[in-house]
Amino acid sequence: MKVIHLISGGDTGGAKTHIHYLLSGLSKTIDATLVCFMRGEFSDEAEALGIPTIVIEGSLISAVAEVKALLRSGHYDIIHSHGARGNFIASLVKRSVGLPVVTTVHSDPKLDYLGRPLAGLVYGSLNRYALRSADYLVGVSQAMKDLLVSRGFSPNKIFTIYNGVDFSVEPQCADRLAYLRGLGLDCDENSVVVGIAARLDPVKDIPTLLRGFAYAAARQEQLRLVIAGDGAQKAELEALARELGIEKKVCFAGWINGVDRFFASIDINTLTSLSETFPYALTEGARAKLPAVSSRVGGVPMLIQDGQTGYLFKPGDHETLGKRLEALAADGALRRRLGEAIYNKAKCDFSVEATTRTQIDIYEEILHRESIKARGLRSGIVICGAYGMGNAGDDAILEAIIGEMRNIAPGLPITALSRKPKETRLKYGVDSVHMFDLYGFRRVMKHTQLYISGGGSLIQNVTSRRSLWYYLYTIKTAKRLGNDVMMYGCGIGPIVDSRDESKVRDVLNSCVDVITLREEFSLSELRRFGVTKPKMRVSSDPALTLMPAPADTVDEELKKYGLDPFGSYVCFSVRSWTDFTQKAPEFAKAADYVADELGLTPVFILINHREDGEATDLVRTMMKNEAAVIGSTMNSALTIGLLSRMKAVVSMRLHALIFAASQGVPLVGVSYDPKVTAFLDSVSEERCIPFADMTAENLSDMISRAVRLYDDKERRRQTVERLIAAETINCEFARALLEK
Repeated sequence: MKVIHLISGGDTGGAKTHIHYLLSGLSKTIDATLVCFMRGEFSDEAEALGIPTIVIEGSLISAVAEVKALLRSGHYDIIHSHGARGNFIASLVKRSVGLPVVTTVHSDPKLDYLGRPLAGLVYGSLNRYALRSADYLVGVSQAMKDLLVSRGFSPNKIFTIYNGVDFSVEPQCADRLAYLRGLGLDCDENSVVVGIAARLDPVKDIPTLLRGFAYAAARQEQLRLVIAGDGAQKAELEALARELGIEKKVCFAGWINGVDRFFASIDINTLTSLSETFPYALTEGARAKLPAVSSRVGGVPMLIQDGQTGYLFKPGDHETLGKRLEALAADGALRRRLGEAIYNKAKCDFSVEATTRTQIDIYEEILHRESIKARGLRSGIVICGAYGMGNAGDDAILEAIIGEMRNIAPGLPITALSRKPKETRLKYGVDSVHMFDLYGFRRVMKHTQLYISGGGSLIQNVTSRRSLWYYLYTIKTAKRLGNDVMMYGCGIGPIVDSRDESKVRDVLNSCVDVITLREEFSLSELRRFGVTKPKMRVSSDPALTLMPAPADTVDEELKKYGLDPFGSYVCFSVRSWTDFTQKAPEFAKAADYVADELGLTPVFILINHREDGEATDLVRTMMKNEAAVIGSTMNSALTIGLLSRMKAVVSMRLHALIFAASQGVPLVGVSYDPKVTAFLDSVSEERCIPFADMTAENLSDMISRAVRLYDDKERRRQTVERLIAAETINCEFARALLEK
């Protein structure tokens, strides 16, 4: 594999570090060449590192001509560009040389020229054009990928990489005090030195650092601050330091040589940026075992978990920054603990070896896609379901299927049909077409290899015959356009209008290759309809594979509603349904029973935020006791995390039961639909009451029985293991179709 990297050669900071580290690693495995369009520190350092480097100087026209000649004579496979000039030249040569172009986006293009409007107008515009013309993009963090998707770039053409550093190098500084005093800092052996390595640019928000430091230094006399970097804001920042009365404790060191010595000499690493991808300043500080305090931007939370591997604060929040610096200055043991924690995290996940391997995987995926394209073969998956409609359960199914497909084939292009395509692209990082854009999804399905009718109860007509006809139409269209078709972990029925049974039988027998079902009831329904030709197996719901949010995130969500993270709760999840007003008093009495007799707090969680609020409010107004309502829009992980904290879950909503079952929480179902009863039967939960028969007495009795089971940890563990094992059948069939 031969890859040529194009860059201006005047780059500094994280971009320079990334490319030097990356090409040093790549050169050991593949044929990688660096082309700079000016000679200077960047190219000199690259050559010193042993990176094959070519410098092409001159006008844009002559540079383009030389690059074309180099590409034609060198038999390269991929053009990899960085920065505005490298990206623009790549866009000019790509068509004539017929090579794919991949561009790494190191920072937010809209903020690269902050404070320099003329440069932004010229170079920023050229860079935006170049980015649009690139075949593939690499975002330096998941946050950067999300940003690019939000600006209209195709998720299927964006890869993610994280900056890595060389952990075989241990930062050292033989005489710390001499080094710091040499930079101009007034310090002694008792000083606790805060440092930042950043250019003095508005996007780095150094004013917030100065204000936060001033807050902490007023309380911890031994604090000092070193700012390693230069830029147009220097005079303005020096004036602010004088205004804050900290000028004698702050050193503006300018650009420094030997960043390892800098990090080895300070005690606390900081970052106050308004925008970042995944900054080297934090990973290099982690290599020196420095505790870090950073603004919560870009991919920073991938490295820093607040309170565990460092501290995070909201961009611009100088007071929180100051409090964190004060705490670290006062406690050497805390500094050592957080320094060790961030070192271990960074060494494991963000080494230069990990970055190099990821980049090679990206190249291999690009070449694979280009080969498929050149041979006219099909590639990719379309997933269809009731997505983008505000139902947490349906969207969880999409999230789970995407995750499972990524495990099977990480780089496979995925497109989802959705009622809200833009929201789906941003939320799940896949391409999306409006579910009623018939031309759009037909165009996509002409090139894909697998169509997935994605979970849930799509084959039913109790809500609408038109809905059933739509899903049957998409299945039929996918097969006619050359796709294998799989119905994935789905539920069947009810079909209340028997005229549709023949349509279901004919389409599924003629157009579907594989059907996996979440319970036995759905299998018996298909057999009753006369569906016999597809391969059919009972599995389980895909959403069972989703993971809960981290414990601290769940704690914060509970606190938001005035709930103790260590409290004891029973969840209620209700929805509007025929005759619900008659049953609302029964739910209210059962919720009061939970509070009065069981001593637990009833908590209502809305699974469908559009439909469940009215029913929930009706029940609450009839209760004697107070009950919390968690009604904000939440992702699947947070919903699962909250349900995992419940002693029992009482629900009409199927996916509240599924989410809770995935965590082994005891269930009580109020069944308004056969799918609820069928699921509870499949997980051997006998506590299910038909909606029409539900009373406060029988519901309260079942809640008591469920709560008593909460402490049976072995039973809960066995339930979860059985469900997860059954769900793997979905993946096995999908993998077989893709490998075929």
